[in-house]
Amino acid sequence: MTLRRVVLLRHGQTDYNVAGRMQGHIDSQLTEEGREQALRAAPVLGAMPFDRVVSSDLARAVDTANTIADVLGLPVKLDKRLRETHLGEWQGRRVDEVEVDYPGQIAEWRGDPRWTPPGGESRVDVVRRSLPVVEEIDVDLAEEPGSQSLLIVAHGGMIGGLVSGLLDLPEAVWPIIGGMGNCKWAVVARRADHPRWRLSGYNIGVTS
Repeated sequence: MTLRRVVLLRHGQTDYNVAGRMQGHIDSQLTEEGREQALRAAPVLGAMPFDRVVSSDLARAVDTANTIADVLGLPVKLDKRLRETHLGEWQGRRVDEVEVDYPGQIAEWRGDPRWTPPGGESRVDVVRRSLPVVEEIDVDLAEEPGSQSLLIVAHGGMIGGLVSGLLDLPEAVWPIIGGMGNCKWAVVARRADHPRWRLSGYNIGVTS
């Protein structure tokens, strides 16, 4: 047990966010505002002592991570296990469009972490693939005395699920963890004498 703090940062605004379209694994791009959001967040996060930066391999997360890592003076490790939820047939569509073709299913998906969009994956699937990222880094940092802090740059849905997994919340209550704004972050931390993670902050960010 080496890690004491994990900060989970959502990427900046994308063209799909502006259009109100669901992204999932689609490799959307940051808008100019999204790049500015990352630049505004960089000095705040850059003032925190991080030992590692790891990011989803999707461009919107990578570009955000690189902006923060430049201030930290750290390399960015990419890990595809930190990708957003694969939304299957819903990817690239607006919620209202999905509701027309799949009436009532958006509500089921939002309320049940085991519910899977057609051709996609559930929130439970996302946590199963992303939680080992933190666990592996925790073990790896044991070889580096004094290393305690990790920055993850990823996606809103993935972050909500991973926070729920780290806190070991019952799946039935996962939907109480709300959405994340662009370039906002969550913080989970634990004491040196206790292995359980605790939520220290959620949807924190710099106001424009």
